[in-house]
Amino acid sequence: MEEKGTISIHTENIFPIIKKFLYSDHEIFLRELVSNAVDASQKAKSLSSIGELKGDLGELKVTVKVDKEKKQIIISDNGIGMTAEEIKKYINQIAFSGATEFVERYKDSNADKSQIIGQFGLGFYSAFMVAGTVEIDTLSHQDGAEAAHWICDGSTEFSITNGTRTERGTDVILNIAEDSEEFLEEARLQTILNKYCKFLPIPVEFNGETINNPNPIWTKSPSELTDEDYKNFYKELYPFSEDPLFWIHLNVDYPFNLTGILYFPKVKNEFDFQKNKIQLYSRQVFITDEVKDVVPEFLMLLHGVIDSPDIPLNVSRSFLQADANVKKINTYITRKVADKLNEIYKKDRTAYEEKWNDIAVFVKYGMLSDDKFYEKAKDFTLLQSTDEKFYTLEEYRNYVQANQTDKDGNLVILYTTDPEKQHAFIETAKNRNYDVVKLDTMIDPHFIGQLEQKLEKTTLKRVDADTIDKLIQTNAKPESVLSEDETTRLKELFEKAIANQNMTVGVEALSTDDQPVIITLPEFMRRMKDMNRMGGGGMMMMGNLPDMYNVTINANHPINHRILKHNDERGEKIAKQAYDLALLSQNMLSGAALTAFVKRSVELIDKE
Repeated sequence: MEEKGTISIHTENIFPIIKKFLYSDHEIFLRELVSNAVDASQKAKSLSSIGELKGDLGELKVTVKVDKEKKQIIISDNGIGMTAEEIKKYINQIAFSGATEFVERYKDSNADKSQIIGQFGLGFYSAFMVAGTVEIDTLSHQDGAEAAHWICDGSTEFSITNGTRTERGTDVILNIAEDSEEFLEEARLQTILNKYCKFLPIPVEFNGETINNPNPIWTKSPSELTDEDYKNFYKELYPFSEDPLFWIHLNVDYPFNLTGILYFPKVKNEFDFQKNKIQLYSRQVFITDEVKDVVPEFLMLLHGVIDSPDIPLNVSRSFLQADANVKKINTYITRKVADKLNEIYKKDRTAYEEKWNDIAVFVKYGMLSDDKFYEKAKDFTLLQSTDEKFYTLEEYRNYVQANQTDKDGNLVILYTTDPEKQHAFIETAKNRNYDVVKLDTMIDPHFIGQLEQKLEKTTLKRVDADTIDKLIQTNAKPESVLSEDETTRLKELFEKAIANQNMTVGVEALSTDDQPVIITLPEFMRRMKDMNRMGGGGMMMMGNLPDMYNVTINANHPINHRILKHNDERGEKIAKQAYDLALLSQNMLSGAALTAFVKRSVELIDKE
């Protein structure tokens, strides 16, 4: 038997267009053909279960082979197979049902190539990206069926003859084109199979070995799994990573289908975070690891797998952004993550606190990105005090409100970005019985701004942004022991000693326990600079300005009283020493200035 025919389409140039548009993604031919073989195998399993497939089902599997001499790649399965009539229907007609629209839309376009196969049902024809001639040798599961052989050379012409298969299933034979002989290399095929076919639900053999895990744990019920199962799967995905902190098992079937596992990775510092670690699958077929729009932006830092049959195998970015199911999935994942974090927090507060420094960036990023997430997360977001105690936002308000409310009724939260460098300021705050929290991550400048917007009558001030009595202004204020003339002279001595236009000198009445000289960078300026470093956009001008510091001379400190007892030359020298000491305490003294400071210190000691 031999039958020749023409594929029923309205244009003669469909194959060149397919090749042109899909060439940048030409490796996906293997994904498409292996996925088709898996589908045929699963259909055989389904038909057998309802008695419509007679005889022994056998061991279902898909095999990929390379014949370098013949320059062939053969993808074989023992699925349902096809009759000659079914080949004509499914290969020659249905696969091209969208061909006319496809050609008209894309023949002169530079449109997004990634959506074409899936959108127009052309998966099988991706074979022509790498093959000059494609053959199908198949035997249907139907009683009395005859084997059929289909061949096409990439034109619209085909022929069907009797096939050679004696057992149910299909062989797809690719006669590789000269410009695609890289795909005859086994290592190249192995890489593609590992990428796209690692978790297909039917065993896939290559070089005599099964290369996939047909039953990944996201297809199972959480009740069947142990912590070790989750950790082992994580190692399977990311072989060189540390164990994750914890994970979330996703499983929903309405109003969309979605399964998967998201892991919170353990990171040594914020620079370890890498996006594109979440893999997107459709029925266990890998699609992409660029999951933006499917996964909320702030959760792109997570690792793991999402599988949804409601997302087509090939989708464009514009499709993802507009698709209703994708938006629902995005919202669901956000809610699920918030619920999981809340569950861990409530179940074991101590364990949650131990993990907080690792997960804080996820939570804060989420709060900044999504108001709905903020509303949930504010109940399990923690502030860590410099004495290492943890508080929720509400707990912290209750803890410090009585002592850290200023004269205008605003709660002032003091924070540090570096407890070591800002140690002297922290100690000064503690001497007033004030508390200081640590906000020292890259995302905290934005988080601080959000807290001030969201929390009623609350402001946050870095502990070294001003003198402590100005950070939290109350009606109580120390009295200066200096006269007006003494205050003026002291200010002039320090201005001469400092002689720096970026330093504004002032004399204030502070506690005798406070430092003799305090150097501060105003909260507003420092915050704008921090935001600029984080990509604050409109703050670029502020970010380029030089730092303008305030130098506060403590009118009540004994050292400053001694300065006034000396003549101007000697007083200026001691003032310079006191100023440099303040610089040194803030790691702002270096080079020649530090050498001069040490030399003066030795001289002063010698004269004592």
